[in-house]
Amino acid sequence: LHTGFHPRAWGGRGRGTGVAASQARPCRVSLDTLSALFSPLRRLPSAACSRRSQHRLGQATCILPRSPAAGQGLASAWLLQARVDLLQVDKEKQQVTVEAGILLADLHPQLDKHGLALSNLGAVSDVTAAGVIGSGTHNTGINHGILATQVVALTLLTADGTILECSESSNAEIFQAARVHLGCLGVILTITLQCVPQFHLQETSFPSTLKEVLDNLDTHLKKSEYFRFLWFPHSENVSVIYQDHTDKPPSSSANWFWDYAIGFYLLEFLLWTSTFLPCLVGWINRFFFWLLFTRKKESSDLSHRIFTYECRFKQHVQDWAIPREKTKEALLELKAMLEAHPEVVAHYPVEVRFARGDDILLSPCFQRESCYINIIMYRPYGKDVPRLDYWLAYETIMKKVGGRPHWAKAHNCTRKDFEKMYPAFPKFCAIREKLDPTGMFLNTYLEKVFY
Repeated sequence: LHTGFHPRAWGGRGRGTGVAASQARPCRVSLDTLSALFSPLRRLPSAACSRRSQHRLGQATCILPRSPAAGQGLASAWLLQARVDLLQVDKEKQQVTVEAGILLADLHPQLDKHGLALSNLGAVSDVTAAGVIGSGTHNTGINHGILATQVVALTLLTADGTILECSESSNAEIFQAARVHLGCLGVILTITLQCVPQFHLQETSFPSTLKEVLDNLDTHLKKSEYFRFLWFPHSENVSVIYQDHTDKPPSSSANWFWDYAIGFYLLEFLLWTSTFLPCLVGWINRFFFWLLFTRKKESSDLSHRIFTYECRFKQHVQDWAIPREKTKEALLELKAMLEAHPEVVAHYPVEVRFARGDDILLSPCFQRESCYINIIMYRPYGKDVPRLDYWLAYETIMKKVGGRPHWAKAHNCTRKDFEKMYPAFPKFCAIREKLDPTGMFLNTYLEKVFY
């Protein structure tokens, strides 16, 4: 059971921060225990229920690590971690039913045994299945939606103790909302995922420029199934990354000296130095592009090993989804802002990814093809780096082009913003109020979202 769904901070290479997976393992809670915990909460007034429930349950249950990026919990996501197994495999339909608390890192080897895989994954696998879908987690690829689009059914325990089976053919409206649930609709018990046959990917990265990529964006999008690129602020430098199906045997371009001695230890020291001399940041971005990203690299492996990245840096992150056709406009405006205000510094990279539109009520990709623009500021040796000017300028640009913030990343939006961003926001609110009329599943963050 999670009482606090605290998303991880994701950024460029080596995404995700927080405690190690071994420190955040699921603890087991039975349905009877869960119902017993709910019973006194139903008798509390709405606001008191929200705050007291987090306090009481939080003392006795496991909680996911808080995101250093946001400094705030995403939601009071009550996710059952009582059973964390793969329950059923339908090989004919290539679907698996899992218990909501299973970590994706634990699911991957079980899927491997059955010759199956998820068609797309985010950068971090030390997260629960219900948490991944509830936050609208995404990867990249114009033919792939956010991870929640791979959900074909789920079961939901509501505030009054009712268990609902949800799919496109059963409780369809709730299903449309619950795939990105924000932790406020109830306890997700099980999830049925649409899989594909196990496959290998080859990742190819090579240098380019921002102008070349933006001028030829459609070509890049069509050329690679999982295309993304990393822009190095205060420069024109870009690293293009293609990931595509392959029959090649596993291979790796990893190198301890370049990946760790240079790409982590030296970089962290220089970033720490730049907290005293901010003018160094532009040079650091250009220097490390020249050191690490100016040659072509290739690696191949099982899909989940290519999709996921190792966590290295603590970081602050923002990530917004904008209409895909606004990609060039938004990035050029962000670049112009940095050039016009040299006192504003931005760490590398700005990561740019793409996703297919969907019909999930609070999906950032609701009813539109989307581009995600992810900015990052590292915390060398845990030291916070001034970022407010960069953050506010970025958010202003994102709002200007019709952006929607990633639910698991830092943002300053309120209900008024979400009402403008999401055509289906009133519908989601009505479903939430029907399922949880007393606000049992709300917390301080969600009260800002819905009130």
